Amino acid sequence: MPDSAAELGPELAAWLSGVLPAPMAGARRLSGGYRNANTLVGTADGGEFVVRQYLQEGGARSCAIEHALLVMMAGLVPTAEVVAADESGEAAGQPVLLTSFMPGSLLRDELSLRPDQDEAAELGRGAGLALARIGAITFGQPGPFADASLEPAAGGLPGSLPEFVERCLAAGHAADALSAAELAGLRRLAEDGQQLAGQAESASQLVHSDFNPKNLLVGPGPDGWTVTAVLDWEFAFSGSQLVDVGNMLRFADELPPGFADGFIGAFGWAGGVLPDDWREISLALDLYALADLLTRPVSHRYFGRAVSAIRSRLAGG
Repeated sequence: MPDSAAELGPELAAWLSGVLPAPMAGARRLSGGYRNANTLVGTADGGEFVVRQYLQEGGARSCAIEHALLVMMAGLVPTAEVVAADESGEAAGQPVLLTSFMPGSLLRDELSLRPDQDEAAELGRGAGLALARIGAITFGQPGPFADASLEPAAGGLPGSLPEFVERCLAAGHAADALSAAELAGLRRLAEDGQQLAGQAESASQLVHSDFNPKNLLVGPGPDGWTVTAVLDWEFAFSGSQLVDVGNMLRFADELPPGFADGFIGAFGWAGGVLPDDWREISLALDLYALADLLTRPVSHRYFGRAVSAIRSRLAGG
């Protein structure tokens, strides 16, 4: 690993020296973490940990909520174990969370390496079982988490779907990528999806809100592939798990054959709620996320992905 002080800075390195179980031996920036930075830290006794730096505005709140979520989910959902946290950033110089390093490889990478239908279905089943365990955690009402108390703030969905899409179109750069006909089509999708999305507005389960192959670590277990950790809980809220279903299946045509069926089958078998029109509801709910991605800069990697997904939806894909 490269020099830890050069990678992290002296203030954060000094904080780590006081909370790690052994002297730090090095640090290496991990991929991903587009809003926050994740760094693998090694210790002299061979230990490995991840320090998560919250770099965006409101980082102290995000750190506190994610810390509380990881503590609450311990033993219930496969997640990293919290070692230490400085939510205010007073000691470390910025809000930070130190967790154990979890074994496994990204589901995204395994899916690209294992096109076999049986293995893809097995990976899907692991993801479905993990999502069902997440949804077993419920709250008193739907809404975003206001602070580390994990008491959801009043309110479920962020307004009606047509109103939300319209706000995103006004705030973002969709007109630079989508034609007038495509923008009109997106508005029709929002109108058509409003009643479907409304069916989920009273649900109050734990929702990861970014549940997809780049945020799941997997590894082989005695009964097949299993999820070893669900990463990056910064967008979590209380609501409908069909949000996570829609997120996972957003680019279903890019997933290996067998994965989607394994995912949905295991999710339902393990207690996940799947109404008869679950697919249509999940598509409607995912339109909130796609519209929000259109507010990113045109150069942002997920802006282009959102445009592609919307075009696929308009084409009936």
